Parts: sequence; structure tokens; C-alpha cells
Amino acid sequence: MSDDNNNSGTAAPEAQNVGQNPGQQAVRLQILTQYIRDLSFENAVAQKGLPSGDVQPEISVQVSLDARKRPADHQYEVISKFRVQSSNASDKSPLFLCELDYGGIFHVEGVPEDQLHPFLMIECPRMMFPFVRRIVSDMTRDGGFPPFNMDPVDFVALYRQEIARRAQAERPADQPLS
Repeated sequence: MSDDNNNSGTAAPEAQNVGQNPGQQAVRLQILTQYIRDLSFENAVAQKGLPSGDVQPEISVQVSLDARKRPADHQYEVISKFRVQSSNASDKSPLFLCELDYGGIFHVEGVPEDQLHPFLMIECPRMMFPFVRRIVSDMTRDGGFPPFNMDPVDFVALYRQEIARRAQAERPADQPLS
């Protein structure tokens, strides 16, 4: 008995590119793995004793990103580095320092070459951020402080700032800004 329906478990080629222009490959992003590359937490209060007077913590967060191609086809490693530093507002004495290098390995296909760098530096860190946020929150809590829940990071703005910084650094000193 013959079966006229395609029940092979694979989608027809037309169904795989729904919403795509003919000939345009669909973007495929897959997180292969995520990992802590480096982690450090320093509790200055425990090391030096409690600060005198009222404690009014000020927290600063610094973020940097890096991405590189891996030997396997379509695989990229993205590293996000977070430095969370807290100091007392009144006397600027340090309270804690948390440093986290968090990595992910991604399989990326269908992104045009000219858009690959911004894709890796924006979309991949955005996908890893909830895990980074949880680790930092747990580290500050386990370090003896209230859990610090980082505000979401605007990776688009961060990327644009880095591009502007690089353009400024490459501009000759005698060339005026346009």
C-alpha cells in the first residue's frame, strides 16, 4: 500500500525558509555550551573589618566582550567579562569586588559576513546575560552581602560605544571631528 503523504519526519524545503526570500538562508543560532572561564570574589569588609560610620554602597559595573572563530565550521566562542565593584559612598573604602569571565560556544549559520561581528557581540552576550546575572547575584549573597541583581545590559549601545572608541583611536590627531 502506498502512502502519498510525506511522513519522513523532515520538513519540505519550502517550510524551512518560511518568511525568507528565495535563496536566502535562515539564520540559525544554537548555544553549544556555556561556562565560567574565571571567577573571583573579594570581600574587603571581611579582610579589613567593618567600615566606620554608615555604609552606603555604590556599585559600578564594567563590561567587556570578545569573540573569536573556532576551528569547527560555523562555531564561535564569545567571552563576556564583568567587573562589579562596590565601595562605601562616604569614604570610598572598598566593600567587595566580583570579577566574572563567562563564555559560550555558539553555532551560527545564515548571518551575512558583514553582520557577523555585531551579531556575535550583541545577540550572543544577550543570550548569556541571565546566567551571568544569576552567578553575580549568588556570589554577592554567598560573599556576605545582599544579592546584587544587575540591571539588563544594553549590548547594542555597548557595541556602538566600542565602534566609536575604535574610530576615535584610529583617527589621526590632527584630523578634526566631522
